[in-house]
Amino acid sequence: MLELDTPHGPARAHLREAESPRGWLVLGHGAGGGVESPDLKGATQAGLDASLSVALVEQPYRVAGRRSPAPAAQLDASWVAVVEQLPLAGLPLVVGGRSSGARVACRTAAATGAVAVLCLAFPLHLPGRPEKSRLDELDAVTVPTLVVQGERDPFGLPPAGANRTVVTIPGSHSLRSPINVTTAVSEWLAATVIA
Repeated sequence: MLELDTPHGPARAHLREAESPRGWLVLGHGAGGGVESPDLKGATQAGLDASLSVALVEQPYRVAGRRSPAPAAQLDASWVAVVEQLPLAGLPLVVGGRSSGARVACRTAAATGAVAVLCLAFPLHLPGRPEKSRLDELDAVTVPTLVVQGERDPFGLPPAGANRTVVTIPGSHSLRSPINVTTAVSEWLAATVIA
């Protein structure tokens, strides 16, 4: 584990390094959760299976013991600072995360130089508030993007797009089946990122 300085306090990166890495998969947690969620575990396994080293990033507010997320600008700045300090060794970078972490990865994809973005349970809108869409965050991403969404997610189902693949799996926003996530992410990595 690395403790890394950011403009908003220390963050942590839990590293799972592949033996002969072909790239990196850097993942962020949801707003109130940590890096041990089932979907992040599934995505981590998919990354390792594809010979990608994986970094699971804890935002400074979580390291400080708070459950309420920091404002978006602070999350984004902290995320970029962490990615800049990781030992990427010039390898291709895939960024992503679950829910709030997916939003951060989308908003900062260009700043981090990511070659692809992985979104787990992207919160398209607040439950029951489809008029408050966050689709612009997904649409702003110009690199290949995978969205893995629960078929009953109350936060909505983003549409597929020119560079965006959307896969639905059984479940709601929590995506409690790591095996289903691993399968969806593995297929996408093989077809899109590491082909």
